[in-house]
Amino acid sequence: MSGSDPSRQPRRVRRGAALTLVFAGVLVAGAATGSFPKAAAPARKAAGQTDPAGRHEAVERAAAEAMAAGKSPLEAAERAVSRSGDRWAAVYSEDEYEEFQDALDGRYTGVGLWARQRPDGRIEVTRVQPGSPADDAGIRTGDRLRSVDGSGTDGRPVTEVISLLRGDALHGGSADAAAGTTVTLGLQRGGRAWTETLRRARLSTDSVTVRRLPDGVTVLKVSAFTKGTAGAVRAALRTAPADGRTVLDLRGNSGGLVGEAVDTASAFLDGGLVATYDVDGEQRALHAGPDGDTTRPLVVLVDGGTMSAAELLTGALQDRGRAVVIGSRTFGKGSVQMPTKLPDGSVAELTVGHYRTPSGRTVDGRGITPDLEAGARALERAETVLAGLGDPS
Repeated sequence: MSGSDPSRQPRRVRRGAALTLVFAGVLVAGAATGSFPKAAAPARKAAGQTDPAGRHEAVERAAAEAMAAGKSPLEAAERAVSRSGDRWAAVYSEDEYEEFQDALDGRYTGVGLWARQRPDGRIEVTRVQPGSPADDAGIRTGDRLRSVDGSGTDGRPVTEVISLLRGDALHGGSADAAAGTTVTLGLQRGGRAWTETLRRARLSTDSVTVRRLPDGVTVLKVSAFTKGTAGAVRAALRTAPADGRTVLDLRGNSGGLVGEAVDTASAFLDGGLVATYDVDGEQRALHAGPDGDTTRPLVVLVDGGTMSAAELLTGALQDRGRAVVIGSRTFGKGSVQMPTKLPDGSVAELTVGHYRTPSGRTVDGRGITPDLEAGARALERAETVLAGLGDPS
């Protein structure tokens, strides 16, 4: 995932990107998934603040008026959201929102590729899901993605490229409609350039992958916080070597279910604060569960693609002194969205508040600064740090 600013992309593309969990991650976090409980009543607006409750009412009113006039409530809601100035707001059709929920369950429609944008603007494949159409076609990590259905990808935001891969614009954002259709990719590996025509499929993905390094370090790569992520992390920790040296790799993880992120924090903490947040001005808190592993030497890897729930987890482990954070500054998406169902079944997501780390740091628009800066050699840096934190003998 690139660190491009989704607020500068067309709203339809941004909405498609939010649905593209496996590739570009979830750009809205929290209440859309039930992770943040909805406030019982909106709080009174503080001086100088934008009124979240008022934005919801304006969108609902616009949708209702459009429906009464025989016009599209969804389009009216989109116009109202656009005028709200809410960077993370989005409007989903009923089918799109259902697909969003499927994505959070770890199901998606696509060809099985993860991608990122290189500094020179080229799009590079960063992971291929085993058994996917892309895997069956022999596409590999590191291959350059030059085009999608004849449309060049260089310099385009990753979210836009992924929307092309999924066929969002062609199939109305419906996963069922896109499944079974074909997409032609222009690829390059070294001096070889070729095309592959793949058939999109409904796929499931494991959000956690585990590998052991030659020196015994366990690397847990968490690609997104879908349902079951925390359980998978705990299961991996139970089978880790006795010395327990662990890398939690959150690079490119752009969020998902906040509840899963909190439960993942609970695997490394013995209770205590994970984050605070506000909903319509009402302050709330998220706490870790008891009896986590508090002695395991731990490093967290982050980069500009680490967003939202992944930043919440990183901030908690860093502030609580539980992990050394290595990499580059995270994206800076620390806002809370709430869903509003519109008369035609579509759903509007609007920002209602922001969360803070246990020490009170604001993440939104700022990101999290790692303890140690590192680029491509971040994992090697992590191994060096872990050698000093744990005794492998």
